[in-house]
Amino acid sequence: EKCLLRHFSSIGFWGLVNNAGISTFGETGWLSMEKYEKFADVNLLGSIRTTLAFLPLLRKYKGRIVFMSSIIAYFTLGNGIYSMTKAAIEKFCDALRLEMKKFGVQVCIIQPGNYARSTKIQPPVSAEEIWNELSEEEKSVYNKEYVQERANFFNSILSEGSTNGNEVVDAMVDALTSPAPKARYMVAKLKEKALVFVCALFPTVVMDSVLSYALSK
Repeated sequence: EKCLLRHFSSIGFWGLVNNAGISTFGETGWLSMEKYEKFADVNLLGSIRTTLAFLPLLRKYKGRIVFMSSIIAYFTLGNGIYSMTKAAIEKFCDALRLEMKKFGVQVCIIQPGNYARSTKIQPPVSAEEIWNELSEEEKSVYNKEYVQERANFFNSILSEGSTNGNEVVDAMVDALTSPAPKARYMVAKLKEKALVFVCALFPTVVMDSVLSYALSK
């Protein structure tokens, strides 16, 4: 890290993209504490560690910092652990963006919709594997049929993912090079944007009803 800082101090450092992320599927009680810690470490703390390491150079050169979030920061459909980390990184960015203004450093957030087929961030879900990893307590509450239904539902979402990953890359490039970058770039289908709109503007009870209906289909 110190070697990198010395190197970039002499040649300049203008942009940092925090893109690392992992995803998985599972209801809250199905996932171990170790898995929660791993996701927080990679998706949230990993971006924070990198940002803090390069902050001196970014301030010096009035650079840009780009974070990869997701529309899943606003709602969740079976991957609450991923949603949790994206919501947290959004709040970290909100604080950082305001604090960096006085240094001329701009902070941008990319919020992709479903690009699972482009990124391969989430492999197809195996109901059998999920069931075998459940604790005895969870097995007594759920049954294999329910797990299979949830897995089928989530896999159908993955199969609908866009293959046009270049759309997200274009947003990242704009965030790094535009004279007036946006604070947030939402790169998503119209129906995904509509879901975010409902989540942001309507009472929670409305959003819960919409998501409960989607989960029941």
